[in-house]
Amino acid sequence: MKETLRPLFLTVPIAFGLWFFIFAVPAGNFWYKLVFSASILAAIGLFCSRKVLPSLFACKARHLLVGIVSALLLYGVFWIGREVSVMLFPFASGQIEGVYTNKAQLGTATIGLLLFFVMGPAEEIYWHGFVQRVLTGEVGPFKGVLFTTLIYTLIHAVSLNLMLVMAAFVCGVFWGLLYLREKSLVPLIVSHSLWDVLIFVFFPLG
Repeated sequence: MKETLRPLFLTVPIAFGLWFFIFAVPAGNFWYKLVFSASILAAIGLFCSRKVLPSLFACKARHLLVGIVSALLLYGVFWIGREVSVMLFPFASGQIEGVYTNKAQLGTATIGLLLFFVMGPAEEIYWHGFVQRVLTGEVGPFKGVLFTTLIYTLIHAVSLNLMLVMAAFVCGVFWGLLYLREKSLVPLIVSHSLWDVLIFVFFPLG
């Protein structure tokens, strides 16, 4: 086992455990559990990536525009995906609506702020700034994207919601390729945070 893979192998089970806590343990507020879990992963990602933090957050003039445009593009992909899924799968509509059932646990404005300022940045720091970066160094760029996406998709399987699992896969590929292209977390954080707010707060699909 190579040295750089050890922290990854130690922390991925933590990610699985945290997502089990979010989706399979009914006690507690879903959004607070989500923020708590994502923050832990972000802290792990920052600690494990502490030697390369300047390069991870390197910012170029185009990054804000790339983040905004990619978020809008991904939202369009999901809108089309929703329409196609509802036509193809009888269960799709109910599962898509199920993704939004937890919105009642917290005010819309609070959810939006948590998604934009905590969830989006936290997930990108761990999954692409740490997991994908390490895997890319070990198995190459495209396998790094693929393996990171598969792990990210699998941890969502505990939700028992096929539509959510498929959404995780699409997001994993999309942001994984974006990180591969830009080599910075800045456009990914902008993209992820804006997309979260669009799809959960301003223009929900369920």
